[in-house]
Formats: sequence, C-alpha cells, structure tokens
Amino acid sequence: MSESALTFSDDQATAWDSIAALLTQAGVDLTEGTCRPADPQSGQMTLAVMGKAGSGKTMLLAGLTRALVEVGVELVSGDYESRRRRDRRSLAVLAPTNKAASVLRTRGVPATTIHRILYTPVYDPEYEKIAEWLSGNLPRPRIEGLTDTALDRAQAFYEQVRSIPGALAAAGLRGADFITGWKRRDDPLDIGFVDESSMLDARQLDDLRELFSTLVLFGDPAQLAPVGQSGEMVFDRLPEPARLSLSRIHRQARDNPILDLAHALADPELGFETFEQRLVEAAARDDRVVLAERVDSDLMARSPVLVWRNATRLRLINAFRAAHHAPQTELLPGEPLICDGLELPLKHRKKRIDLEARGLIKGAQVVYLGPGRRPGFSRLHIFGADEPQISVASIIKIETDPEEEPFIPYAATMGAAFVHGAACTIHKAQGSQWADVQVFAPDLYAAARSGRSEAGIALWKRLAYVAITRAEHRLHWVIRNRLARPRAPLTTDDLAIAPAPLALAPDTCP
Repeated sequence: MSESALTFSDDQATAWDSIAALLTQAGVDLTEGTCRPADPQSGQMTLAVMGKAGSGKTMLLAGLTRALVEVGVELVSGDYESRRRRDRRSLAVLAPTNKAASVLRTRGVPATTIHRILYTPVYDPEYEKIAEWLSGNLPRPRIEGLTDTALDRAQAFYEQVRSIPGALAAAGLRGADFITGWKRRDDPLDIGFVDESSMLDARQLDDLRELFSTLVLFGDPAQLAPVGQSGEMVFDRLPEPARLSLSRIHRQARDNPILDLAHALADPELGFETFEQRLVEAAARDDRVVLAERVDSDLMARSPVLVWRNATRLRLINAFRAAHHAPQTELLPGEPLICDGLELPLKHRKKRIDLEARGLIKGAQVVYLGPGRRPGFSRLHIFGADEPQISVASIIKIETDPEEEPFIPYAATMGAAFVHGAACTIHKAQGSQWADVQVFAPDLYAAARSGRSEAGIALWKRLAYVAITRAEHRLHWVIRNRLARPRAPLTTDDLAIAPAPLALAPDTCP
C-alpha cells in the first residue's frame, strides 16, 4: 500500500515521507516494496511524531503498519513468535498500558503492551508444531489427542484472525495446555511503533532503544508528563530533525465539540471562567457535551470520575460505595478496581512475568467478579486483556482517608494489589479512553486557583486537556460536589462472564 491510498493532510504526508526515509535507511523500502535483511552496523534510529488529539496520529500509525505488512514485514504480537529467520524483518506496535493497546486494536491496529513484548511465552514443544505450521514454517503436524477436524478449526480460525492462542483455543486447547511459562526476551527486535509515548519515562525509552534498532514514537505533547520528569516528555530530548509535528485535521474532527474544547486550551489568554462558559455554550448546542450538576454513580462502575486531588478521589469512591450499600468488610461483584502493582518477592519472578503477560500490570482496570476458591483469591475481569477472566491472589485496599491506613477486605500473603476504581486521578487516566467520561470540574478550578504551571503551561489546562480527550463520545463536565443515587444495582452481566480459570489459581500466585 502506498500513501496515496490514504487522504493525508500536508503535515501527515511530510511525516509519512520522513518515516519512510527512516525505514528505507533501515532496509525496508515502502516505495519499492522491498525488504533487505537488517544491518547490525546501521545503529539505532529514533523518530517522534507529535500531535494533539484529532491530528491523525492513529491514522498515520495504522497506514504505516499496513504498508509494512504488505511489503513482507512480520508483525510480532507477543502471543507467539515463530522461529527466527536471519532475513526476517519484524514490526511490533506497542502501548504502555492494556487499555491503550485495546483502544488501538478497536481501530484495526494489532497492538500489544510493552510488558507483553518484553516477556515471551514458552510453548510446549508438541503444540509448538501447530504454531509453526500455522505460521507457514512446518508441514501439517500429527498431534496425539487432536483430530484432523480440530486442526482444521485451528487453521480456519487463524486464517480469519492472526492469533496463535486463539487458533489453539479453537482446536479445543487451553492456555495452560500449550503455554508452559514466560521468559524475558533476550534477543533484540527490529522496528517498533510506540503509541501514547508521552507516558514513557527516560528509563523506559532507554529500554526500548536497546530492544529496537528502529523506533518511532507517537505522542501528544499537550498531555501530562510522567511524574518526576519536571514536565518534560521523552521526545523533548530528541534533536529537532527527529521530531515531527502534526496539526489538527479539521475534516476528520469537524464539528466535534470535545476536540474543539480541548484545542481551545492552547490559547494562552484563556482563563478558567471563560473556558467554562465555552462548555456551557457547547452543551447548549450539542449533546456530546453535558453540563452535569452531579456525578453519575452508574457511569462510575465502568469509567472512573477523573479528578486532580487524591482527597477528592477518596471522597468520591466512598460516596459511590455508600450509595450502593457496599459493606466495609467486603466487595460487591461489579465494583471496579485498578491494579496498584504486584507485591511479589524476586524469587517469584516467574509468577510476576505470568501475571504481567496476562495483562495484570500497574494501572490495569479490572472488575471484581467474586471471591476465588482459595482464601485471599479474587476472580477478576481485566479490561483490554486477550483472556480477561482470571483468578489471582489479591491484596485489595479500600482507602477512606489520606491520613489513615487503608482497610483491606481481602488479602493474600502476597499477590496483586488493587485500589478502588470508581474514581482516579487524571495522571493515571492517560492512555485510557471511555465512551463517556466524567470530569470533576471543582478540582480543576482548584488547580486554576493554585496558579501552578508545568513546562510553562498552566497546570489546570494540561489537566483539562488530558481529561477531556479521554472521552470517545460524550464528555460530562461535573460542576457540583454532589453524587446522584444509582439507578440500578451493580452487575457483572455486561462482561459476558465465562467461568474463570480457577484451575490456574495455584500456579498464578502463591
């Protein structure tokens, strides 16, 4: 595919040409449709594509991914990697979080997480023959216990969806049958595209540069920088020729009031009161912007209220639980949680790798389904994971006051730690998107009154920009410190729950 198959803006076409030139230097010529083996002497090359919401970063990334596949570059998805060929060229499309990767996948881009690409699955040698056959590297195998009909199902699935685990599941196998463990990747990769790169810190960028000889970062310079980086993004350190900028594509984002509001924040003369007046005007003419008097507790069950202050987060979480009459000593099925990390010692490194590879990384959004069969275990649904149902040793913390220790209704000796997910800070929301997003405006007003700035931009504007652009379809701007009563009890029916793989529980965490 050539760039002429897409309708690009001038700056998108310029970015395409610059990236194509970088790839040609690396041995992949999109114009000629040729791939040369990677030259280990060519050195590491990094390029950044920066643009605000609506500038077409995802459109460009998707077009480049399709073009690379069409010239013979192999996609590395993280679920299975065929035996390395010396002349093979490969591409991995990455995002920092499961949620960000799943947003890309819904737009047709086969993305995986940085964690998932760092850790590779170890396949049972017998079932690996099926994977190699599906990948075109071996003849059709004969596997004891699998009929020809089962292999036909696997082949038919793989022709529709390029997923080895999915194909093996179609043959009647479980993940525990063909994946025996996980290992950290030892060998380097080839070409890497990284979305939401504004979330990367300097150490992560260094790790990616060691892994990929050619790296293209896609990021939004108006978002919040990672904590501890003084407002600086990793692409700010790149030399000027390696930084490309995209402008808003008006024909794509035409009449989108959410993007209009987000881009209005670039006006240095814009004050908070004037911005809220623009919100009022947008809400009066378009139902995609809602001026809300109260926080909607029903929406909180699946998309957290976005706040600035931690104290506000805790007040809203406790109000949500009280509105649902949740007992302090236990969770109700359907309550949202956010993974706060894995509390496992170094000797349990294999278990940590397994959990991270399955999507349970810091910041992962999950829903509590109920207790597991073993004390301290919980059944969870992980949003954005390939296999979302999991049973895992859990340390669930319910915070009530910033000055007090959290209450822990469930606690294994060690395992995955969680905090409540009915509300979260705007910093933690980066990389995620929801159909409906509630932004708690009193917190942004407090940020405006504080007079704080980040990298020369008023902090409230950065916060507002990130919060607003989390909304895919509708923005709820909450102007009062109130919570509406829930219209329905908490449920898990919307998650299409299948029985969680409790048989994996003893192998998941100690």
